[in-house]
Amino acid sequence: MARDPICGMDVLPEEAAGTSRYRGIDYYFCAPACKEAFDKSPEQYVAAPPVVSATVHEAPSTPSHPSSLNPHTFRVVEIPIRGMTCASCVARIEDGLSKLIGVRAASVNFATQQATISYDSEQVAINRMVQEVRALGYEAAVAEAVLPILGMSCASCVQRIEQALLQVPGVVSAAVNFATERATVTYLASVVQPADLRQAIEEAGYHVADIAVAGIPDQEKAAADSEVRLLQTKFLIGVALSLPVLVGSFPDWFPWVPTPLSDPYVLLVLTTPVQFWVGWQFHRGFWVSLKHRTADMNTLVSIGTSTAYLYSAAITLFPASITPPGMEAMTYYDTAAILMTLIVMGRWLEAKAKGRTSEAIKTLMGLRAKTARVVRGDLVEDIPVEEVRVGDVVWVRPGEKVPVDGIIREGQSALDESMLTGE
Repeated sequence: MARDPICGMDVLPEEAAGTSRYRGIDYYFCAPACKEAFDKSPEQYVAAPPVVSATVHEAPSTPSHPSSLNPHTFRVVEIPIRGMTCASCVARIEDGLSKLIGVRAASVNFATQQATISYDSEQVAINRMVQEVRALGYEAAVAEAVLPILGMSCASCVQRIEQALLQVPGVVSAAVNFATERATVTYLASVVQPADLRQAIEEAGYHVADIAVAGIPDQEKAAADSEVRLLQTKFLIGVALSLPVLVGSFPDWFPWVPTPLSDPYVLLVLTTPVQFWVGWQFHRGFWVSLKHRTADMNTLVSIGTSTAYLYSAAITLFPASITPPGMEAMTYYDTAAILMTLIVMGRWLEAKAKGRTSEAIKTLMGLRAKTARVVRGDLVEDIPVEEVRVGDVVWVRPGEKVPVDGIIREGQSALDESMLTGE
């Protein structure tokens, strides 16, 4: 009994559909398509590594595209493939993958339904290979994870997290929703694990909410409410400290202000908690961005307010060495305090709006039908919506919700489309 090197099927030599001799060894094939694929490039099937694991690993070898491939960056990845029906599918997938720039060799095992690909990680990404498999009419077996993310402040955070996730070998796609603070990631479960996704997000400077909290409505709402309360507290304390700083910084405008309130040292004491406690999240975000050599809204806020605060503190503590002779020392504590307070107010209002949006989305999702009445043969049965398949006939009675998208085959009635049109 021999084994077909293309699809891995056992073949009796006397019943083989084809035979090829390579380097003094005879190889037998179950179908002419397998022999044809082998004859085109026998070295990749003979030298290809066996399927023993589902991980990405280094594969030192000689590139078949000598143009610019670096042998030190070769890796081997195994992609599970669904939809293959015969050996010709194997040849088609191998041919399509081999044409990608950066792919050294592609070997598909029909028995295990897996493609083993040797590639240059600097020239081609795994998600590009998955896209090629899909373009050929097959499906790569992928998993999907939804991760709740904490610490996003603007649209640039979304882009940074998506880029960090896409750089993880095995991630096919990543989409981050700033409004719901969720990242939806499609990945190859044989290559990457959820822990790798969490690590990539945290290395980008953000946090993944505890899984014990995420997905549990009561705990998730409690965490969001806690964030809103903290921002509200910071805003109220910021207002209480910033208003005295504002009126104390302009005694000419407010002559009724007590003289001690205009003292630079008093202004320094009042502004310091606003700068470093009320606005701590901005400084932390700036430091994270700096470590990753990027910039976002936190960078703008932190640098702007810190410049005003530190300059004013230097003028207050060392007036003689900084202020030129004959010029009045000017401080800008009001600028730092008022800006920080107003921006925190914006974050507070934004957090409240996000909470209302999330609740509205959850309420909308709760309106959808949970079951569908399906006609199968002579039977009419109620099944979960998730079990409805393409081609099923769904019976919707007057007054019921339409559970799935479809084409009306017979009957007539009135449909309430207000949820879609807003009317």
